[in-house]
Amino acid sequence: MKKFISTKLAANILLAIYGLLVIFHLLVLAQVIPPDTVWGGQIGDSPTELVVFEMIALITVVFFAVTIAIKVDYIKVGRFKKVFNILLWIIFVYSLLNIVGNFLSISSIETLLFLPVSIVVALLVFRLAIEKS
Repeated sequence: MKKFISTKLAANILLAIYGLLVIFHLLVLAQVIPPDTVWGGQIGDSPTELVVFEMIALITVVFFAVTIAIKVDYIKVGRFKKVFNILLWIIFVYSLLNIVGNFLSISSIETLLFLPVSIVVALLVFRLAIEKS
């Protein structure tokens, strides 16, 4: 896999995807995008629940982006770099679970749009995780 895509390119693509996801979740919070397109269409009519889940999603995506930025030295952390290498493997497992969730979703947008994105994200995170620091 290292021959097909460089570490920096994988990280830049991931950061772009995570940036778009932040915008997407903000649009869901602003009710520009209907809430039934997220969380497997299971959120229902509870605005409080939607806000809580979307805030968790935003924090998670930003945390993932920061982890990626640290991996490729856009953000310097010094000797804590090994912790972020472990976090990359956790993000990879999360991405695999996200693929399953998108595949099983009753929301066609999640299945048709976010399933392929989740697969790409998982592959790119794997690419970063296998890179030695």
